[in-house]
Amino acid sequence: MFDKLPVSSKTEEILTKSLDEQITVEEANHLMNVRGHDLYPLLATADYVRHELVGDNVTFINNCNINFTNICTVRCGFCAFGKDAEDPDAYILSDEEILAKAEGAVADGAREFTLMGGVHPDADIDYYEHLLTLLKDNYPKVSIHGFSPTMVRDACLVSGISVAEGFERLKDAGLDTLPGTAAEILTDRSREIICPEKVTVAEWVDIVKTSHEVGIPGSSTIMYGHVETLEERVEHIDVIRKLQEETHGFTEFIPMTFMHEYSPIFLEGQSNLGATGTQDLKLYAVSRLMLRDLIPNLQVSWVKMGFRFAQVVLTAGANDLGGTLGGDELSEASGAPDGVNASIETLSRMVEDLGRNPIERNSIYTEFYPIDY
Repeated sequence: MFDKLPVSSKTEEILTKSLDEQITVEEANHLMNVRGHDLYPLLATADYVRHELVGDNVTFINNCNINFTNICTVRCGFCAFGKDAEDPDAYILSDEEILAKAEGAVADGAREFTLMGGVHPDADIDYYEHLLTLLKDNYPKVSIHGFSPTMVRDACLVSGISVAEGFERLKDAGLDTLPGTAAEILTDRSREIICPEKVTVAEWVDIVKTSHEVGIPGSSTIMYGHVETLEERVEHIDVIRKLQEETHGFTEFIPMTFMHEYSPIFLEGQSNLGATGTQDLKLYAVSRLMLRDLIPNLQVSWVKMGFRFAQVVLTAGANDLGGTLGGDELSEASGAPDGVNASIETLSRMVEDLGRNPIERNSIYTEFYPIDY
C-alpha cells in the first residue's frame, strides 16, 4: 500500500499492522507526532479501515438539545456556559418552556432529546426523574440522551442514594442513553488544572461502568486542545478502550476540539490553547486505529469544527456527523463557528459531496431511516 509513498519505515510498519489489528499506546503516540509525508498515509489508512469496518454510510440523528439550566457549581476552566445562581444571565427552564422546545423539535422530526445542563447545587434524583417523566409522558417515542456522569453522581449525593440506585431510577423514568461528557481528558494531571472540582478519572470510570451495568449505554468523548499533552490524548483513548472491552456499553466515540476563545482559562491568560487542524485530523485517525470496530462509530462534532472542516474530518476515519442539534447553548457560549443548528439537507449535502451515503439513525445505531428531504 505504501510502496511508492515517501513514508518513514516506522510509520509504514505501524500503518501496515493497523490494517488488521488495533495499534498499541506506543504506536499511537508515534502516529500522533507524525508530520510531512507521513501525515497523509495516516489519514488514508484510517479512512481505509473505516471503509472496511463500517462501510460508506455516514450517519446522524435528528435531535434537539434541551439545556434546562446554566447554573453550575462545578466551574471548569474550559467552560463558558456555566453561571452562578445570582448571575443575571442564570436561568432554569420551566416545564412549559421545556415542553415548548420539545414540541418544536418533534414537529421537525426529532428522534432524540439531549437533556443537559449545569451541575445545579439543589438538583437531586427526584428532579431529574421529573424532567424525564415530563418528556416521556408527552413524547414516549422520542429517546432521551441525558445528563452527565458528574450530574448523576452529585444528584445521588444530594438524594443520599448510591449511583447504581440513581441510574436504576433514571432508567425507569425514561433515560435511554448517557452522554459521555464530564470525561474531558481522562488524566488526573490535566483534570487538576481544568476541572479540579469534577470527578477524578477513577470516579468517572466507575460511574460510567455502573451505568452500563444497569443497562444504560451511551457515548464516550474526549475534549482536547487545552492543557493536555499529545501523550495524554492517547492515554485517554486507551482508558475508553479498556472500559469498552469490559462493558461494551459505548455506542460511539466523539472527539471534541476545544473552542477556547471565551473560556475562563483563555481569558485568564493561558496561552497555546486550541488544537491545530492537523492535530484534529491525527486525533481522529489515531482514534479509529486504536478503537477499530470495538467502538465502530466515530463521530465528527460539526458544531465544534464548522461544516467545511467537519466534512474533511470524515476522510480521517469518521463515519458519523452527530445530530442536527436544534440548539446547543453550551457550544454556542463557546463560539460555535457555524452556529448550533443544522438541517438534514445540510448534513446530507456534506456527505453526498464525498461520494458517501447519508443515513438518519436512532440513538444507539440500531435503526436507520432513509433521508426524506
